[in-house]
Amino acid sequence: MITTTDPISDMLTRIRNAINVNKTEVSLPHSTVKENVAKVLQQNHFIESVKVTGEKTEKTLHIVINAADKNAKINEISRVSKPGQRSYVNVKEIPVIKQGRGMVVVSTSQGLMSGDDARKANIGGELILKVF
Repeated sequence: MITTTDPISDMLTRIRNAINVNKTEVSLPHSTVKENVAKVLQQNHFIESVKVTGEKTEKTLHIVINAADKNAKINEISRVSKPGQRSYVNVKEIPVIKQGRGMVVVSTSQGLMSGDDARKANIGGELILKVF
């Protein structure tokens, strides 16, 4: 089994690759952080659904990117804060992506949330990814 130094980047790469070859879903090893990132993307309607199967160390994260008869809503998804170079912002510095058509996922003291939710809660944090 291959271990990556950045599991979130691995997850985003798998989603990008699935979209590029017109796959509607992707499966990957489970972690709580990846599950929470996927749930934020689902709440903001960038992916259809998130499901966890298996138990304990055998858990798998299944992400349905789009319905079979529809195009993917994700045009571009990329990591902002990397393990070697973290990117932190206060609430006033949270970026707006593509005039509000996109979003950023921010890791705050209250958990992972979209940039809009972080602005409403008036808290900053680490920029995890941007998507549009």
